Order: sequence, then structure tokens, then C-alpha cells
Amino acid sequence: MTAQVDYLAVVFTATSGTSGEWLGSDEKETVQLMWQLVDVKNKKLGKVNELRIKPDLSDSEEKQEDEVEESTTEQHNSGADCVTTAENLETALNLFHLQLTNEVNSAGTGTSVCLCADGQLHIRQVIHPEAASKNILVPDCFYSFFDIRKEFKKHFPASDLKALNVQNMAESLGLPNEVAIVDPESILSPEVAVQQVQTMTSIVLALLSEPFCHIFSNPEKVNDKFESGTCSKMEKVSDNTVIRARGLPWQSSDQDIARFFRGLNIAKGGAALCLNAQGRRNGEALVRFVSEEHRDLALQRHKHHMGNRYIEVYKATGDDFLKIAGGTSSEVAMFLSRDDQIIVRMRGLPFTATHEQVLTFFSPEDGLKEMCPVSGGREGILFVRYPDGRPTGDAFVLFSCEEHAQNALKKHKEILGRRYIELFKSTAAEVQQVLNRYSSAPLIPVAPAPLVSVLPAMPLLPPPGTLRDCLRLRGLPYTASIDDILTFLGEFIHDIRPHGVHMVLNQQGRPSGDCFIQMTSPERALMASQRLHKHVMTSQRGQNSRYVEVFPCSAEEMGLVLMGGSLSHTHTRTQRSGTGLSPPPCKSRRLSPPSYSFAAAPQVLTAEAAAALYPPFGQMLLAPRPLPPGHGYYPAASAQLYMNYSAYYPSPPGSPTTIGFFPSPSALTSPGGLVRMPGLPYPTNGVKDIINAVQGYQYSAEDALVHAPVHTQDPSRTLLTQPKEWSPGEVSVLSSSLIGQSNGGDAPVMSLPLVNKPAGQFLDLSLL
Repeated sequence: MTAQVDYLAVVFTATSGTSGEWLGSDEKETVQLMWQLVDVKNKKLGKVNELRIKPDLSDSEEKQEDEVEESTTEQHNSGADCVTTAENLETALNLFHLQLTNEVNSAGTGTSVCLCADGQLHIRQVIHPEAASKNILVPDCFYSFFDIRKEFKKHFPASDLKALNVQNMAESLGLPNEVAIVDPESILSPEVAVQQVQTMTSIVLALLSEPFCHIFSNPEKVNDKFESGTCSKMEKVSDNTVIRARGLPWQSSDQDIARFFRGLNIAKGGAALCLNAQGRRNGEALVRFVSEEHRDLALQRHKHHMGNRYIEVYKATGDDFLKIAGGTSSEVAMFLSRDDQIIVRMRGLPFTATHEQVLTFFSPEDGLKEMCPVSGGREGILFVRYPDGRPTGDAFVLFSCEEHAQNALKKHKEILGRRYIELFKSTAAEVQQVLNRYSSAPLIPVAPAPLVSVLPAMPLLPPPGTLRDCLRLRGLPYTASIDDILTFLGEFIHDIRPHGVHMVLNQQGRPSGDCFIQMTSPERALMASQRLHKHVMTSQRGQNSRYVEVFPCSAEEMGLVLMGGSLSHTHTRTQRSGTGLSPPPCKSRRLSPPSYSFAAAPQVLTAEAAAALYPPFGQMLLAPRPLPPGHGYYPAASAQLYMNYSAYYPSPPGSPTTIGFFPSPSALTSPGGLVRMPGLPYPTNGVKDIINAVQGYQYSAEDALVHAPVHTQDPSRTLLTQPKEWSPGEVSVLSSSLIGQSNGGDAPVMSLPLVNKPAGQFLDLSLL
């Protein structure tokens, strides 16, 4: 609308809550709607109309309302020319539109009319949000209006738009100001509302008169529907136009988000639902508005309700929005290029599903009238795949209208092939997000780029191994022991390398249900996985059993998990985002592996060249300080971003094959020692308890464990030969270890030999 309108309807609303700059921020219902018609051409005013709306009250509130209704009616003689009462908001809006149309037709000087309000709140924050929450159809006249503050600013550019109000605009124009200043947190009285309308009409007449001769054109627009669309990652999104909504129902769609922010203009494709690591909605969404003004109004809806849930609204950045909604795939752009399409997401498809099977799935059955044809046939189906072309089991389907989409959603959890299919209403942003996630997720997370690009690259993680000579056991009983694992492996126990069983612990130091086993050859590992996959393992401790999944893997992947990394998904069709690993061994000293020592890394550049190029940081990168024996080394968190850490159990000598990017340590030659263990319980299980106390610390075959009394008055004292690989710090850990309940008594002197078997070295516990 570019020409001057014939009439302006100056509108003012009041709620049962706050007023002024906080109008509509508390979700209170509209109780008063006032307006006065202005003849723009003849500069004449119509009568002041007041429309009182009864709020929706509960039974107790209705009883209290009836008691004070008569006194309230007598007291609130607002001074309006025409006062009407409506039962609810829907009746009030329809009555307002009817009376306004009749008044314009009776004037006879024109037909075009547009609303005019003091600021944005009366239309955008009061009428439209309440109507959307009550599913009320708003008349067309409320989708365009003039903001009298912006029209005033065109003639007074120096004025602050946020600080403008009816009082200071009237003072600037030299008009009498009879409007009383009201506390925004108090309820506005009808008398003040009438004064506001009368003052606003005086301002309109002043702007129409000399010397301003203002032309009311290009009114504010309120979007009547949300437009879906795509967003490129190369597009620039302002940080002042994006918000984050939290607490959404999991089944909500972009249309539900647009309904929650009804009255505010969301950019095309500006509602993006966020997904969690498993690809499911996490109750958050990023919303992009057309301007900062609309973003600020959206922030005022913090903790407003969507159904029975309140929604939290916070500021967000443009980068946050692009990470969720941005995409670069031309296939997705072609799929989403059709207008007025409803998207439905299919999850759980068979990996062999084809376009024809999906079309047949949505075809109507015999005798049913509900139609849900796929829009565009084969072109209306988009399968989600990994970068190597393997299907993920997800697909997106287009439907031409809401009715067809709703009929399609009724097939939720119906069978396609041998699998039931989950159906959800989706969005264009979710399509981009799912495609971005699957197209960029590697099998094993790669390390970050080197800090100094000019230096020779040094990989932080070993390359993916092709020799799959290890086994990964998943789903072990939490009470499973090494004996249970060896019993489960059966005949394949002879193919285990010495010290080749490694259990993964969680953050509490307890078994996580995962285990890695080093085998002698890839052939035996593959054979073991084929024979033992999903067989039942029984635990002797807890008398419980579970089926165990067995997969072949490489030593590099095993080392990555044992060092705290995680495999994004297994080498089967089952996806797994992580394994739940333990804290760093340095934070849990009893679970720490034995000491490792490393030779000094060779310098890439000379010390003089490094000092000249990168002083002093370059010297630290190019010449790592050699570590003395007796201290375990773990790469820093800044150098290894995927270090959740894992403890090694039962014996670290073979776990893992590599630590970070350093080679496995050779045999250590630090001298042995004698460890004193006072406070042993009596009676006790003897050497077996001592073995459990020192389990996880290295000892060689020539070491001997001695359990003997050292004092006649205190027999519960023990001398233990210190293995060569133990450090003084690890010895001090044993001094605080608990073994049963302390008591007195003697114990026999006993040595514990190591027995060599074809499958490796095992402790002979027959003498215990």
C-alpha cells in the first residue's frame, strides 16, 4: 500500500496484567479494546468505541467476578461514546471488524482503512499471540497497521524510537497532554485508555495538518503464515536476529514454532529444530527473525506457554543458526525447492528399501478413502546416506498438502519389509541438519590440524588399521570377570596374545560392559566373531547372563578407545555414539597403568632456527622435553581432543599398542624393591587378596611375591617384593589400599610362581 489511506482506526488494547512497555509480556488476557476512526481526507474524528471482553476464568474466579461485577460496572464509567461487552476474544474481534466496517461504510467518503497503534505491542504482542494460543481466526484488518511512533520519527529523526510514547510525542507537537503517567506493572484503568486513544488521534491530525502534511503509506505487515525454505552456509546471518527456544515438545514442528511466535515475522526458512547425537529432537530450536526489533519482541515471550510447557527464549548467534540450518548439498536444494510442500521424516527403513517400496507404503489400501500420495513420485523421496553411499535408514518424503501429510502420519509404526517405520512431521532445516550430520561423520574422529602449519605434520592418532586382529566384546554383564570372558571364548582362548584382555571402565571405575581382546591372527578373530556373536555369557559372581555382541576390529581402533576415544559407529549396521569411558588414570591413581618412559623426540629444526621462528613456543613444539623413567605420560587435553580416558584391566603391558603418537615402551630396567604391607586381615585368603590389591601393576616372571609375618606381636604385616616396573608413587598408593577387615593372626610363607601355557602366562592359583 503506497497511496494515502482513506481512514485510520486508532486502536488501543489493555490486558488484565501489565501495561506500557511490558504489555503482553505476562500472557494475560485482553480485557479491553478501544478505537476511534479518523477521516484522513476531511481530518474528522469519529466516536470513541470501547469493547469490554470477559476473560476466561475458572469456577472460583467466576464466582468472585460475579460478586464485584455490578460495582465494577458502575465504577468504570470510562467516558467512551459507545460501550459494548463481548463474551470472549473471538466474539470481540469479529464484533470489532463488523462495527469498523459499518462505520466506514456509513461515512461514505472512501473504503480503504488501516489500523494505527502506539508501537508494536498492541498488535504483535497482544492480539495475535492470544488468538494463536486459543486457535482463533484473526480478521484481515489486524495483519497490517501503522506504528504512530515510526510515522512521528520520520519528521523528528533525532528522537529515540524506544523512548517515544504518547506523552512526549504530544509535547513535541505542542498538544495538550492529559494522559496520566501509569506504572507499567499496574493494570490500566478504562479512563486512562480513553485518554490514550484521544491523544493518539490528536497526534494523527497534527501530522496530517500543516506543516507536516504527512502521508500514511507502507504500513507494517504481519505474516499470516510461515514460509519454509533453505539456507546456505555461505549466507550471512546477523547475530541480532536469532534466538534459541528451549523446552519445546518433542513432536513440535516449525509450524508450531511459528504459531508460538505469531505476530512476529520469521525469516523464510528461519525455524530450525535442533537434534541430539542420536538424530532425535532435543527440545530446542533456533529461530531467525527479519529484524532486530522482532528479535527483541521475541525475547519478551520468555517462559510463555506452548500447550502445557513453558518455553525459554534466549539470544543466539548467526553462526549457531548456520550450523543447524545451513547446507551446501545441491540434492537437498533441489528436494526443498518446491513451494507449499509438507515434509515427513521416515526413520527405521530397511537398508535395502527402494523408491518403489516407499511409494507402495504410502499408497492407499483397498477399501480406504484416506489418500496420501507422495508429491512428485520418486523425486519427492530423499534417502539419507553416509559419504560412502551406504543407507542410514532415514528418508524424507514430500506431500502436497496438510491433509495428505496427516493421513501419512497415521501410518506411524506400520511395517515395511520386516521393520516398523517411525514417521514424524519434519522441516527443511531438519533435512539440512540430518544430511550435514551423516555426510560429515567419520568412522573414527580425526585429530585437529597442527597448531603451526609450516611445521611437518605429525599425526596425533594412528591411521585406521587394516589388520583386524582384535575382538571387541560389547554388552558384557557388569559382574563379568576375566575367567568369565575366557570361558565365553572357549576354544579361542588359545588364540589370545599374552596380556591381551583389556576391559574398559566407566567414569566410576566400574566395568562399562565393553572389552577388547588381542588375537594372534585376523582369521581367528573373524572366526571368533562369527561363532560367538550374540552368544550368552554367564557371570559366576552375580549369576546373571546377557548376550554379547562380538565384532572384529584393528589394534589402532582398540588403542583409540583405550586412550579415551570413541568409535562413531561400529562396523556393523548398529550405530553407537560412544562407550562411556573412565576418567584419566592420573586422576584415579589406583587404576593407573605402570610407568612408561620415552626417548627424546628428535628435533625437526635446530634450536637456533626454532628460536628465530617461534620463540619460545616453537622450541617447546619442536623439541619435547624427554621424560625421565618412573613417570607415566599421557598427551595433554589440548593435544588430544578425544581423551575421555580409559583404565587398563587386568594387565597393561600389552595395552594399547601405541600411546598417542609415541611407540610402545620397551622393557624397563629400574631396580626392584621391597614393599611393606601392614594391617592385613586375619583370617585372610592369603596371596589371592594381595594379588587383587596390586592388580594392574607390572611384574615380570622372575619376581616373587612373599606373604610372611615379620613381627611376633603383629603378625598381620606383610613383605612384598616390589616389581621392577613399579614407581615410588605407585608403591605409596598400595600403602593406603584396604584388603578385607584388619585382624590378628599368622599366615604361611608362600611363593606364587607363574606358569607358561600355550595361550600365554597365567597365574597358578591352585596353591591358594
